[in-house]
Amino acid sequence: MFARLIPPLMRLLARRLWLLMGAYLLLRLGFYLANHAAFREASTTQVLWAFLHGFRFDISAILLLNIPFLLLSLVPNFSRGWQRGLRGVYLVLNALGLAINLIDSIYFKFIGRRTSNELFTITGDIQRQAGQLVGHYWFLLIPFCLLFGLLWYFYPLPTAPDAEYYARETRTIRRFARPALEVVVLAALTVLGIRGGLQLKPLRTGHAFMTTPPILGHVTLNSTFTFQKSFGYQPIERRQYFSSPQALQQALAVHKPAPRPGARRDNVVILLLESFASEYNGIENGGKGYTPFFDSLATKGLFFREHYANGRRSIESLPAVLAGLPGLMESPFITSNFQTDELHGLGELLGRHGYATSVFHGAENGTMGFNTFSGIAGMQRYYGLHEYPGGAQSPDYDGHWGIFDEPYLQYFARELSKQPQPFLSTVFTLTSHEPFPVPAKYKGKFAPGELPIHASIGYTDFALRQFFKEAARQPWFANTLFILLADHTSQTLRPEYQNVLGSFKTPLLLYHPGGQLPAADVHRITQQADVTPSVIDYLGIRADQQLLPFGYSVFDSTTTGRAIFLRDNSHFLVHRDFVTELTATNQVRLYPYQTHNMPAEPLPNPDPQKLQQYGDELKACLQFFTNGLLDNSLYPR
Repeated sequence: MFARLIPPLMRLLARRLWLLMGAYLLLRLGFYLANHAAFREASTTQVLWAFLHGFRFDISAILLLNIPFLLLSLVPNFSRGWQRGLRGVYLVLNALGLAINLIDSIYFKFIGRRTSNELFTITGDIQRQAGQLVGHYWFLLIPFCLLFGLLWYFYPLPTAPDAEYYARETRTIRRFARPALEVVVLAALTVLGIRGGLQLKPLRTGHAFMTTPPILGHVTLNSTFTFQKSFGYQPIERRQYFSSPQALQQALAVHKPAPRPGARRDNVVILLLESFASEYNGIENGGKGYTPFFDSLATKGLFFREHYANGRRSIESLPAVLAGLPGLMESPFITSNFQTDELHGLGELLGRHGYATSVFHGAENGTMGFNTFSGIAGMQRYYGLHEYPGGAQSPDYDGHWGIFDEPYLQYFARELSKQPQPFLSTVFTLTSHEPFPVPAKYKGKFAPGELPIHASIGYTDFALRQFFKEAARQPWFANTLFILLADHTSQTLRPEYQNVLGSFKTPLLLYHPGGQLPAADVHRITQQADVTPSVIDYLGIRADQQLLPFGYSVFDSTTTGRAIFLRDNSHFLVHRDFVTELTATNQVRLYPYQTHNMPAEPLPNPDPQKLQQYGDELKACLQFFTNGLLDNSLYPR
């Protein structure tokens, strides 16, 4: 009876939108199944609630994406030609939504989050890789075609009674009043659906993470929603936890180690290894790994066993390593509006003391904005694919990203010999990036493991061995500090790494072939943002006013270190006794710390003193970061 009170046009539109809701339910199910290991800590009931909560985000995303279709649907034209054209608009618009959600079912494995506007901020990289990505993930075309076909087949078309109804209505006095009322009702419902209800603030990504455990927020969300919401918003919101600069500084827990006697003039080489997660090495996993050379090298230097990345994406690692700036916002710094803020990178600081500085990356120049950021960090020269002999025409080109690791690291070693000493140089490897290629001549040489990345990691480890063989022949070798670390984690298989901490667990190794390194606690908490202050401290350079307060020197014996990162819309602070979480709603939670292992539930009755101390420290870091970027005030004036 009630349905008969709804005009046929509105009923028809509702059926078409319900069809999309069904498609998004299937997309969510596919996303969950494809990434089931990431959500293994959640119970069945919690997963079902996440699915139910997700309908709210689906309604918002579908309505916003289909605004052009909704407007055209208000035209009371039931002719076959018009309705077929309307179906074409419907299919074109929603094909985009289907595609981005299907892509995320795979992409999530690498970045640990739903897609945002990075598809546009790294458009050039995507265009260059489009062919090989389609070739590698061709199987995604199968569910895409199936879902697209279902939308086409089940798309509701008007019936003859619907057309007769509207023909009759247009002959009555109500022909103007009723369509106008329908427009008003549809507009009101659309606005209500897009904003997610009548609550004070519109639905935001962070609302999805008010679940238990928070990681289920990724199941609740859909990629259409996160992609849409990443546009037109300030990437970070101003924080005001502390009313005075003095209170903020005290809570920041900034440490300035005493000056190290005797300045050094050693060279510094930073090897940033693509996806070289702790899960893959043997030294952290009872000898079971794919990195025999790295494992042996780790026994000859300072190997920090409690090290964590500051982000889950390559684009976030370079600011952390070369400037001490962790990735504490959804948008990467390199592509944000803040990249023109004052920033004193390691290249600038060492350049003032006569160092030649450079960055090497064997991918296309401009990939992820690394060349731009290298300049921001004060690195004097950038070497990309264009500088490599032969470039993309070289037989060393992998056909996907750039130059294979082994020849590129050999090239890197030779190029370092051309630079005046002392020098600071960073190389970012790339072969262990998806699709994890191994040169044809080495097929079968490296243990295949159980994941596609395992053989690729074995090849990168082999490339490291060959690099150090070549470097050992160079005159600068014995006078060089080598720092080896990863940009982020990647594919995971070991259950003990499938948690919040495990998804950031990466190795850090300091190795000096010609001298004794200063004493350090290898069980202190370390992070990527510690690299810049550690190098400055090691070389005995005074640069207090140009160092950001997030990282510590690994040689600072007055602290046990810390790590900070953003995950599932919460910020985390890692200490040797506890992990502190600051949720999107400013709740502070405390978890017991274990190496790369964190329980799903916080402590029910945490130590109030620790909760206050670490909560304030995390809030201070976040306020300093956020307001410092917004006001361009990261450094004292």
